[in-house]
Order: sequence, then structure tokens, then C-alpha cells
Amino acid sequence: MKIINKFYPHALALLGFVFISLLYFYPVLQGKQIFQSDIAQYTGMAKEQNDFRASDHVEPYWTDAAFGGMPTYQLGAKYPHDYIGNIDDSLRFLPRPADYLFLYFLGFYGLLLVLKIDPLKAFFGAIAFGFSTYLIIILGVGHNAKAHAIGYMPLVIAGFILVFQKKYVWGGLLTMFAVALEINANHFQMTYYLLIFLLLLSGYFIYQALKEKEYKSVLTSVGVLAVAGIFAIGANATNLLATSEYAAFSTRGKSELTFNPDGSKSTTNSAMTRDYITEYSYGVTESFNLIAPRLFGGSNNEALGTDSKMYEFMISQGVPEAQATDFVSGMPTYWGDQPIVAAPAYIGAVVFFLAILALFIDKRKIKYVFFAGSMVALVLSWGKNFGALTDFFIDYVPMYNKFRAVSSIQVILELCFPVLAIMGLQSFFKLEKEQQSKGLLQTSVFSVGVLLILFACKSMFSFSGGSDSYFLESYGPSFVDALKEDRKSLYSADLLRSGFFILLSSGILWLFIKNKFAQNTAIILVGILMIFDLFFVDKKYVSGKDFVSGREVEVPFQETPSDVQILKDTTHYRVFEVNGNLSSARASYFHKSVGGYHAAKPRRMQQLFDYQIAKNNMEILNMLNVKYVIQTDKEGKEFPTSNPNANGNAWFVSQVKAVNSADEEMKALDSLDSKNLAVVNTKDFEIKNRAFAKDSLATITLDSYKPNYLKYSSDNANEGLAVFSEMYYKEGWNVFIDGKPTSYIRADYALRALEIPAGKHTIEFKFEPQVVKTGGMITLLSSIGMFLLLLAGIYFERKEK
Repeated sequence: MKIINKFYPHALALLGFVFISLLYFYPVLQGKQIFQSDIAQYTGMAKEQNDFRASDHVEPYWTDAAFGGMPTYQLGAKYPHDYIGNIDDSLRFLPRPADYLFLYFLGFYGLLLVLKIDPLKAFFGAIAFGFSTYLIIILGVGHNAKAHAIGYMPLVIAGFILVFQKKYVWGGLLTMFAVALEINANHFQMTYYLLIFLLLLSGYFIYQALKEKEYKSVLTSVGVLAVAGIFAIGANATNLLATSEYAAFSTRGKSELTFNPDGSKSTTNSAMTRDYITEYSYGVTESFNLIAPRLFGGSNNEALGTDSKMYEFMISQGVPEAQATDFVSGMPTYWGDQPIVAAPAYIGAVVFFLAILALFIDKRKIKYVFFAGSMVALVLSWGKNFGALTDFFIDYVPMYNKFRAVSSIQVILELCFPVLAIMGLQSFFKLEKEQQSKGLLQTSVFSVGVLLILFACKSMFSFSGGSDSYFLESYGPSFVDALKEDRKSLYSADLLRSGFFILLSSGILWLFIKNKFAQNTAIILVGILMIFDLFFVDKKYVSGKDFVSGREVEVPFQETPSDVQILKDTTHYRVFEVNGNLSSARASYFHKSVGGYHAAKPRRMQQLFDYQIAKNNMEILNMLNVKYVIQTDKEGKEFPTSNPNANGNAWFVSQVKAVNSADEEMKALDSLDSKNLAVVNTKDFEIKNRAFAKDSLATITLDSYKPNYLKYSSDNANEGLAVFSEMYYKEGWNVFIDGKPTSYIRADYALRALEIPAGKHTIEFKFEPQVVKTGGMITLLSSIGMFLLLLAGIYFERKEK
């Protein structure tokens, strides 16, 4: 009976999490799936990989369907011995995206239990964390890996706390598995931000221990965490090693070019410029969105009603009521500093109120760690709006310059504030009545005071958005004036809304002090307020209307007449979709494309586009074997054009142009005759001959194609240099001439080239990445070690008891 009494509150909480996750995303129970734009793009990118896996029952680890060819390491590649992934799958047993919402709840509930929060308060706290608007929005747009990583963050923090509290066995085991799951989620930017917070947390505990001269506990804690980290990293070795290898090849690696596409001198060797890294920087005053959701207009597609100024304006212009109603259902009311915002990053007015309460009344010093973590995340999220700090981190903090969208570091704040909120709620009920009254009064005055100050500052803002110049030119000043009036209305309305929730929460706690409510009644009422506050904001941006049939998600792109026409050609070639540039995977779903959609594109392909293709250098498309170009006419109708000058799959050249730097390589492409001349950087590659007798009868043809295997036949009376319209990738691709291994070089900045002896030969390219074999062995050994440590931990804990 004692065991049942001990565990049934947690069982009820877990059932509640399942129920709420399915309730919020109820269409999954009807077999529907949420349409996520980023996942649709991923589906296009991974189509060739998934088809090959299904037909050949092996992993290709390479795809030719995007960017002219790239590894699939960041496209959902399946690695051997991924046992941590199997554990993760068992935890995410609900239909997507309800599984990620459940993971939010589960992880945060575990953290609060470690912080000695009772199950009822922890239950409400977990839901408040999971319903933080940003965490819901990323599920709506398809940032699944980000949501995945965020879900395990609380458990990693919980493990660290247990270890520093000298609960070495359970803390070490929790840390080991939580970190392994966190890394397995495969969103290194979120994990990096978590590490920043863990440094603050560890610094706090180490300082406290050193102050008490507990040197042994510090060494033990650090040792336990180190062992846990080593095994967690080892269990993800394949993915980490492969990602590290690919990073140097991607836009996250260093650029060798010292000039920009416009010819100006480059001031950085990073492929990602400072402007690109900080493009999504949170506005300083925009930060108050955290406590009043539409203070800065909400989103770029905000729904307004028939009581809006914009609706009145449309009616005054003679627009029919039905058309005006439809028009105002998605207005660009957002007027903050970021280019595009799908929804405000709202943590909840009640969460904010209770977090301030914790700062006033909670006696535990660990609250300052969570508050400090929030503030560090907040100021770093300002990016270019706090240039001194951001520039310092970009220039001097390791790996910080590998990530863009600096505003997303606010996930740390969105984790810390709900922790503070529940700490405040718990501490409140432990105080004497007099202390409760004093703390409640201080918190209420501060919280309402912030809202009143914001209300008073309304006249100081212009309410002008970045896109207003476009609307001014297209629709006139009256349209923009109506838009600004609606922005002002949203500003005032949401300040009043937040004030209402704060005063209502304060009133419930005041009635408890006056003995009008029992403790659990007060907790439940405040908890419901906290959830409803967030729930109704979330529903404005992600709801049942975003769900479609499973077929529409699984097949997100439909064949166009252009695709049908191109697909009649069954040879091996590439397609360039002009409208997609390098930011759409639609063409990759049907064809071998030079475009695609990825956060870490192949760097040299991006540079070929920026420096050459964007300047209409057709010779680059020729050497990439782009046989078809999909364009649109003036009416927006799509049509394909054939490129008769495409070089084909491989060709012999007669001459090599030797250069000594990446700059010279790129500049040589400006006027390249790719069918006869190959540009080779002799600083990086040795080549025996610079000129070849090009036989007009010489041929080299592609006989067999698979993503990870290419077979060619060559027939040449002379020794020749063949260039292949395949992306050069140093690691993994092995080449064989008549079954004997040989080496190949890079030509024309991005392609493969091979010296082939005279006569008839068979050339084979095989993608056999050693990194997968090495990583797989490390992963296997680490997973066995983790399992043995788990058994040992259980044994020693039972023995001690």
C-alpha cells in the first residue's frame, strides 16, 4: 500500500500528460497529421534516401537529390547500434506532434521533482512549460529536432543537480542517459545553449562547495559528470563524428574565399557572416512580449476581427463584407525587429507573476541561478541590438559563431521562468500569513507596475513595421494608418489581458491568506489560470486547422506539368528550379536537384550559386549537368526549358588550368570553358600532366547509378583527365579503376576529377564512410558500458539500502 501511495500521484500525472497532449493535438486521434513547413522540406530532401533504404534495405549515407550531392548525416540517416534512439522512441510513443508535447511535460516534471516540488504543483508547472508559446510554435512549423532537444533539457539539469547534491549514483545515471538522449535529438544549437546554462549551474554548486571547503565532493561530482558525459557522447559517437566531418564541408565551416560575391574584400573567414548569424535578433523592448503576447503585434500573419480598424478601412473602400473578413484574418501586425515571426515568445503572465514572487520570498539560493540563466539568455537573444556582448561571443566564445537565429537562446529563459514560478508557488504556502501578505503585495505591485509603465510608454512607440514601406507604396497611407491603429489596440488589449490574469492570480492567493480557499483549491485555481492563459494564446497560432490528412503530409509536393515532362527523360541529370534558388526542396522530391533546403548547406555549392549562378553563369549549370531549368513566365505559370549544353555525367578535358588559391579557383570560373578546361588548385592537389591529347572518339559513360555507387565505362586512346559532375567530398568516397583503388582530385572548385589511363576501363565510385564504421564501434562499446553502469548503480543502491 505504501508503494501505491508513493507512486500513484506520479502515475496520475503521467496519464494527465498523455491526455492533455492528445487533447491539444486531438486531430491525431482522427488519423490526421500536422502540416509542418520545415518537415515538408525535409521530406523533399530525404526522398531519395528513404526510397533507396526501402528498396535496397541499406543506408546510403549520400544523396544526389539535393545541392548536387551531399551526405545524409543531417537528413535522418540511421546509424548502427543506435540504442539510445530506441529508448527515445519508447518515450515518444504518442502520435506526432503530441509526442514532443508529452516529452516537454515529462522532462520538466522530473526536474521539478528533483527540486523537491510536490506532484500537484509539478504537474501544473510541467504543463505551463510545455505550453510556453514558442515551444508550441516550433511544433507548428516543423522544428522537430529543436523541440526534441528542448524536451530533454530539464532532465539533464535535474541530473546535474542530483550529482552536486551528492546523490552520485542516481544523479550520474540520470545525467548519463539524459545527456545521451539530448545529443541524440540532434539539435546542437539547443544543446550548446543548454551547456551555457549548465556552466552557470555548475559554477554555483562548485562555489558553494568550495566555500564550505568540501573539496572532495567537488572532485567527486566533476568526476561523475565527466564519466556520464563520456559515455553519453560515446553512445552518440557515429552521429557526432559524422556531423563534425560534414560541418567543415558545410556553410558552418570556414570559407577559403577572401572576397565577397560583389568583389569586395571579405572581413571574415566564416561562411556565415555576422549579419546572417544575428539576422533574427530579439528587440530589447520587444522582450516584454514575454509577459504580454501581442505587445509588438503578435505575428506576421495575425488574425484580426470585424471590430478592427483594418476591417473598417476595407469596408470604407467598398470591399464586400465577406472579402474584408477574409482579408483581415491574416494581417502583418508584427512590428518588431525580426524579419519574420510566426508567434510571440510568450511565457505567460501568471508564470511571470509567480516567478517574481519566488524572487521575493523563496529562500533557496538556487533561484538566482535560474534567474541569471534567464537574464543571460535574454541579453544574448538581443543579438545585434546588444552588439558589444554579441560580438564578444561571436569572436571569442568557442563555436558560438556556428549558429544563427540568436533569438532562439530564449528557450533557456522559457525553461527557467516556469521553474522560478513553481518555486514561488511552493514557497508561498510554507510562509507565515504575515510573510505571505508582504510577499504577495510586493509581487503584485511590481508586476502590475511593469504593465502600467508599459501602458504609459505607449505614446513613445511608432508602431511602424519593417514592411510598412511596401504597404505604403502598394496600398497607400490610409492602409498603413489602419494597420498602426490595430497594432495599438493589440498593445493595449494584451497589457490589460496580462493585468487581468495577474490580478486574478493575486486575488486567489489573497483569498487563501484570508482562509477563503483551502491550499489545494488555491493551487488548482492558480494552476488552471496559468494553463488557460497560455493555452488560449497557443491556440491562436497552432490549432486543429493546421492538421491535414496523412497523405498530404507524407506526399507534400504534387507533380506539376513541368515535372511530368522532365521525368520522361530517364537518364541521369540535374534540374535547377529558378524560383527555389537554394532554399526549396520541392525539386529534390522529384529530381536530382542543385537546390535544396537545409540549415547547413554544402558550402561550395552555396558559393557556386552566390558567385556564379546568381550572375547567370550558365557554364556552372553545364558542368553540374543541369539538363532542365524550371522557370516561370510573367503570369507566374511554370514551364521547363531544356539545356542542350549540359556536360553530361562525365567528360574528358584537354587542359588543366593550375591555380594556387580558392580565390583563383572561383575567379577562373568566371570565363570557364568547362568541356575542355579543368581548374585545379595545385596547392591542395597534385596532378602529373597539365595538357592531354583529347581524342574526339573518347567516351566516358555512366552505366549504373545508386546514391552511394556510381559505375562508369571509359574508352580513350590516350591517357586523359575526366571530370565528373559529382560533388567532391573528401571523406567516404572511394574510387576504383578496374577494381583497383586509386585517388581522385577536386576540379572546377566543387567537382571530382580523375586521371584515367589509356584504353578501356571501368571506374567505380563507392561511398564507404569510415566515420560510420568507427563511430558504430564506439557507440556499441559505450552502450554496453552504459548498461553495465545502470546494473551496477541499481545493485549498489539496493545494497546500501
